[in-house]
Amino acid sequence: MAETQSQTAAEALLTRLKTNGIDYLFANGGTDFAPVIEGLARASVNGAAMPEALPIPHETAAIAMAHGLHLVTGKPQAVMVHTNVGLANAVMGLINAAADNIPLIVMSGRTPVTEQGRTGSRNAAIHWGQEMRDQAAMVRECTKWDYELRFPEQAAELVDRAVAIATSAPTGPVYMSLPREVLCQPAPAAPPGLTQRPALPALPEAAALAEAAALLAKAERPLIIAQRSGDTPAGFAALVELAEALGAPVVEHWPVRNSMPTEHALHAGFDPHPLLAEADAVLVVDALVPWMPDKASPPPGARVIQIGPDPLFSRFPVRGYRADLALAGDTTAILAALAAALEGRVKDADKRRAAAAGRNQSRRAQATERARAGASAPMTNAWVSHCVSEALKRDGIVFSELGVNPGSMAIDRPGQYFAHALSGGLGWGLPAALGAQLADRDRLVVASIGDGSYQFANPISCHQVAEAQNLPVLTIVFNNGIWNAVRRSTLAIYGDGHAARANRMPVTSLAPSPDYAKIVEASRGFGQRVERGEDLPKALDRAIDVIRNEKRQALLDVSVAVEG
Repeated sequence: MAETQSQTAAEALLTRLKTNGIDYLFANGGTDFAPVIEGLARASVNGAAMPEALPIPHETAAIAMAHGLHLVTGKPQAVMVHTNVGLANAVMGLINAAADNIPLIVMSGRTPVTEQGRTGSRNAAIHWGQEMRDQAAMVRECTKWDYELRFPEQAAELVDRAVAIATSAPTGPVYMSLPREVLCQPAPAAPPGLTQRPALPALPEAAALAEAAALLAKAERPLIIAQRSGDTPAGFAALVELAEALGAPVVEHWPVRNSMPTEHALHAGFDPHPLLAEADAVLVVDALVPWMPDKASPPPGARVIQIGPDPLFSRFPVRGYRADLALAGDTTAILAALAAALEGRVKDADKRRAAAAGRNQSRRAQATERARAGASAPMTNAWVSHCVSEALKRDGIVFSELGVNPGSMAIDRPGQYFAHALSGGLGWGLPAALGAQLADRDRLVVASIGDGSYQFANPISCHQVAEAQNLPVLTIVFNNGIWNAVRRSTLAIYGDGHAARANRMPVTSLAPSPDYAKIVEASRGFGQRVERGEDLPKALDRAIDVIRNEKRQALLDVSVAVEG
């Protein structure tokens, strides 16, 4: 007998996510999920199109997987977690997503507000214990928009609005709170077509672009500092085109994704400070932190141009970098417009390119020499990074969270390297790689992470998901037995202090180190401990062979020296 029951608000919401191009729902369930689960089950019978719901055992992993999937597909993603407690676990991931401008539709249930008399009313003790006056307050500072669903007829149009806001520049996460009683109620058919679409990308006015081009054209020592111009292949190409037209070196300072081929003549590495001190014009490309003010700043007479969707980074209360000219708009379009305006206009561009090529070749040769010198026991980060780079030549991509150093790598394709957002919420790298692997199970995806970051990632949950969803990620744990970022920060302030002289610096040790290889083995993955640098290339070959031919995840627990 055919079903005649009308759709519920939960079903309307799920089908509308799919209409907006969202293919997956990363879900960590709770008692508020009953109408969602029933809707998904009904869809399997009646054929309604909904996102594929993936059960993720921890909220940190759910948010980071959605983050990673967006980075390789460019599509908005959806996550649903359990009421206030699930949302609390998701907050750190949301902070990262906001800092990295990731368009996520984040939803959580809202504990029932009625005690009886309605479908979905309270029927468990936690429904009293989980009530909050303002649940969205937990995430309001790191989302662009939030709303609590109040009526079932709102469901479809609110999804349209959420996606449109999340994907309008500057992109970022949004949040919807979903009371269980409302999700259980019947909902009308959705309106045909999307009711709202994202705002079209902006471009600065012609006069502002002309002013920026003129400043760059007359500069004798121009410098470009980029953090993430490589969001798309078009942005990657536009930056190269602009750099060549200007003959200007490009430095990637704390890049969250690669913006330019590292072997290009004009790539000047990852430390802007030596060049910054002598620059007379600086173009900052969508970089929250273009340089460290305690190391160097542009000379007083230099002009600084900042470009990006929000070149002043208005979300952040304190950011004192100079902006003599700020161009707000689509980064790729601005780069392309500046490149066109400068084409053939800079007479000594060829001379600058030739000089930069020599510097880059020398710098890269020295980096390779340093890397090879680190094939010891324990090995250096540079050696591990060099070996991973060699493996990536097989069309792989790497997610780095206090792992590989891009300065010791050859990175030449857009979307080949991703690093954690500067918000620094740890536990991102492994689940983000899992999300990327979801887009292409045959591509080599490497999670390169510190041992502390690995522990933050809830690795048991991550490896369970990898096995359950057939995601054969390669995890490389940089195991130095210490929270080295905490150690280095302390030394930077108290270089001659008691902590620096202590046999063991307080609050930094991760000793004794667990056997990380056994953790992945618990989920039928391949694990190996690598202590000597000379053994690493063969270990990588073995791990990649397992991934390619056995379709299993693999982990290398790599012993690295404490550096810096």
